[in-house]
Amino acid sequence: MSKKKLSRIDLQKMKTEGQPAAWITAYDFPTAQFAEAAGADMILVGDSLGMCVYGYSGTVPVTMDQCIVHCEAVRRAAPNTFIIGDMPFLSYQVSVSEAVYNAGRFHKEAGVDAIKLEGGNRVCDQIKAIADGGMLVMGHIGLTPQSSGQLGGFKAQGRTAETAKAQIDDALAIQEAGAFALLVEAVPPEVCGIIRDTLTIPVYSIGAGVEADGQLMICSDVLGQFQAFTPKFVKKYENIGDKCIKAFENYFAEVKDRSFPAEEHTYKMVDGELDKLQKLLK
Repeated sequence: MSKKKLSRIDLQKMKTEGQPAAWITAYDFPTAQFAEAAGADMILVGDSLGMCVYGYSGTVPVTMDQCIVHCEAVRRAAPNTFIIGDMPFLSYQVSVSEAVYNAGRFHKEAGVDAIKLEGGNRVCDQIKAIADGGMLVMGHIGLTPQSSGQLGGFKAQGRTAETAKAQIDDALAIQEAGAFALLVEAVPPEVCGIIRDTLTIPVYSIGAGVEADGQLMICSDVLGQFQAFTPKFVKKYENIGDKCIKAFENYFAEVKDRSFPAEEHTYKMVDGELDKLQKLLK
């Protein structure tokens, strides 16, 4: 029996009842299929695919077309999971009309349930316009990777009273603009807890502590696939990277010593057909 896809109403009810939402990123068909089978409440097709899939140093190079293609694959793999498409750099900053158009592309071409974009007060016009267009919008504050240059790098945010107040102000503005939920990244748990208690919409954490209405993690971090760096807030539940290397080493070794492929890995000709073939070749 297939699972029931959550709706905005379900996610709001989970906040009200104190039931945390467990969600994860996915960028391809197999990973999304596994996530749905494991019971993910939501899947984010994050622009983190720039680093986790394409090997970029950050998220800025990621394009709309890349995001759409990966969202399509994830939707096919997880038809009964709430899917969020992550709007890449310059897909919404240039103008409100471009933001609405590109948000619409995610829905029309990839069948997502919502989109996510980064920023506080400065993107509230975009959030309002997308929401007014009938689409669900998730906000994202704290450490916002697309604008990490302005932040001085990939650093925690809201660690002083003044900067924490700015994060809370951004959160309130995002809710007022019409977002259905908010993701808070790399801020102290106390600040995330205040935001959660202040807002009526669900407030989710990635590296912002257990006080949130749910947790997001990058699939490549959870599985131990991404090895370039490990953020402080990451917990690796498996080390697939090491297992992949070992599997490849074993395969290469068996090819070299000709123990693979063995007889059980090959196909047999129909009885008598080899003799016929040899006669045909004479």
